[in-house]
Amino acid sequence: MTISKGIQLFPRSEYLRRLAAVKAEMARREIDALVVSNPSNIAYLTGHTAYSSYVPQGVVVSVHEEEPTFIVRHMDALAAFHESFLGQRNVIGYPENLIANPDRDGYDVIIDFLHDLGLANRGVGLELGSLTLKTGQAHEKFRARMPQARIVDCSRAVDWIRIVKSDLEISIMREAAAIASGAIMRAAEVIRPSIREADAAAEIIGALVRGANGKPGTAVTDFCMCSTPRTGTAHIRWSEDVFRDDSQVNLELGAVRHGYTAALSRTFIIGAPSDQLRRLHEAEITGLEAALDTVRPGATCSEVANAFYHAIEKLGFRKESRCGYPIGIDWSEPTASLRDGDLTVLQPNMTFHLMLGNWIDEKLGYVISETFRVTEVGVEVLTNVPRKLFEL
Repeated sequence: MTISKGIQLFPRSEYLRRLAAVKAEMARREIDALVVSNPSNIAYLTGHTAYSSYVPQGVVVSVHEEEPTFIVRHMDALAAFHESFLGQRNVIGYPENLIANPDRDGYDVIIDFLHDLGLANRGVGLELGSLTLKTGQAHEKFRARMPQARIVDCSRAVDWIRIVKSDLEISIMREAAAIASGAIMRAAEVIRPSIREADAAAEIIGALVRGANGKPGTAVTDFCMCSTPRTGTAHIRWSEDVFRDDSQVNLELGAVRHGYTAALSRTFIIGAPSDQLRRLHEAEITGLEAALDTVRPGATCSEVANAFYHAIEKLGFRKESRCGYPIGIDWSEPTASLRDGDLTVLQPNMTFHLMLGNWIDEKLGYVISETFRVTEVGVEVLTNVPRKLFEL
């Protein structure tokens, strides 16, 4: 490989710490090798964030080796070496003739590698959900070609480890949160009557890329702009319309720094809000503050959620959906939820998106959210925008 190493976001010791936690979990599950195929978990364990998960790939973690080995399409191998902390011999590029090949693909190379290490007849962990999503029945190939292996489903093993961030990760998430906050304030400047939604979106997304405090955004993630007459919808993009007097805009965005995401939502109104929208805003603010006041180590996700639900119900509103989820690498980490009945216990350096979108009917919806960290004694809100209904 002729390309040089890129600037490493974290020191080698940080990745070895993460790998040690993964290997401890592997020992608990009595497996010698873990094949990590989820791209977010690959980023967590190696630093690789380039787009390569469109074809089979995998990071093989062995309890017998200090570093894992990343097996990836040949054209993506240079990026994997450049971005990750891995040494050159630990990045293997498989040949192009395995792409769109119905008989043999990149997973066969991973299986061959496990055979070469003498691990194909031992306990092997797979992220079965990620494998299935990529190539239909890829897990069947592992079972067929390693008939003596004890296959263990480890689909959420790494996700639960990375739910608690290191201080280094928190510092990157603060950078992302500053960018998200700046983008919301840019939205308050550009949402005006007669402005095309697309032009406003371009300005706001531009702020997400340009960044804040000298730190640029390093990717563009989901961006939702639900405006009148679509404020009863969720998760749609900008339209071809222009903003008008009395237009309402529900904006949900996220900023990304080296794979780490901070999300933020606010509601904007051109002109004066209706009484119903103002009452809904006031109820959501009351619920948001009640939820944040409940955040502390030892509290459960359910307790935080119910503090919100009970607060808004007293003011005449209900929210049917969950009110948050862990955030970090990925907008939403697939582990806990801030919802009634989720007994996940909060720990310091867990990070969540407290997302209080509420869609009352076809004509009325509202969003407000914050990204927060659980501290040793309570909560740190990472995002920093006034908790107001933006009247423009």
